[in-house]
Amino acid sequence: MRPPVEVSVFLLSLLAPGVLFTMNNIPTFQEPLPILGMGMVILGSVILLLQLAVQHKTKVDPLFYVFAEFSFTCMLGLTNALEQDGFVSGFMDFYVKMGEPHLSTAYAVMMSYWEGVVHLILFLTIIHRMFAGKCYRSLSLLWAGSSIAHQVVFIPGVVIGKYGSNIRPAFWRNVPFFVVPFWAASVLFSRPRDMPVITADKIAAEQRKSLLSRPVDLLLSLLLLGAMAFSVFRGFVVLDCPLDSCFTYIYQYEPYLKDPVGFPRVMMLVYLFYAVPLLTALIYGLRMPGCGWMLDWTIFFAGAMAQTQWCHIGASLHSRTPFTYRVPADKRLPVITLNVLLAVLPALLALRCHISPAYFMKAVPEGQTADNKKKN
Repeated sequence: MRPPVEVSVFLLSLLAPGVLFTMNNIPTFQEPLPILGMGMVILGSVILLLQLAVQHKTKVDPLFYVFAEFSFTCMLGLTNALEQDGFVSGFMDFYVKMGEPHLSTAYAVMMSYWEGVVHLILFLTIIHRMFAGKCYRSLSLLWAGSSIAHQVVFIPGVVIGKYGSNIRPAFWRNVPFFVVPFWAASVLFSRPRDMPVITADKIAAEQRKSLLSRPVDLLLSLLLLGAMAFSVFRGFVVLDCPLDSCFTYIYQYEPYLKDPVGFPRVMMLVYLFYAVPLLTALIYGLRMPGCGWMLDWTIFFAGAMAQTQWCHIGASLHSRTPFTYRVPADKRLPVITLNVLLAVLPALLALRCHISPAYFMKAVPEGQTADNKKKN
């Protein structure tokens, strides 16, 4: 009897620490080019093993190979986080020294924890639902948002930060991990979403309500405006705005924003140029009925903000961040509260859209219902 596919994927991912331990103890694999070459060979071998695991299946979604391959790399990331925090040893010394030195930073450690716990759970859940014939599109969009946000901060942060002058060949193995999530997101957005059965009368009744008569949506809109203002302000801060308020904030509240590793600066610029326009669109979607795209983009955005804020909050407090760049003890409550709210708000918005989607659905002739089509 074959084990469930998700079990096979999990067992395969458990081989990752063993691979790292072996490479850490073989001098041949401890040079920059052999590290890159061996890494590509290992990832290719994982794909071959995955094909063997599902060869008895008549139809396999191509996204399965993405989720399963990334499950393996999640365990690599978790191993790195555990070693950098002193829980294990003898796995990552060679790779951090000769492959990607930036993986020893506080931001990379928090990123690795997110990958090794949150992403791995997501992947195994998605794979289970995939082969059980259940819908997995929303969970996949949550991962896509998280993964893309991770890559657009991590890779530029390495290049422009203090590790930019010490980039080794192994760094380029990040290129496929940068490209693939964008491809996966385009595939997911192109697939039709699973919609509940709602009568046209109920849709029309919901869409006749103004924003003032929907207190939850009004509150969310105001909070989104606050998130926009906070994101714009911190964007100005990292751009060295000379205003006294910006100077005070970066030195007395969030000195981590000027950490030379580069990640916080890139993150704030990503918020300024990408999150702010999306927040504007989400406010519009709460005000104008029939914006069906809200049902997908709120999930995508929730994943992105949760990942980036986890890394930002954790790194600003982590012992691997120099003391002068950590959040001052007397300012932790307001700073952490604001950052947690910035992570939670998109999740609350996505939950609101999921619980009561009628306002965002396309209007249909009265007396009919919106079709409920089972789609992946």
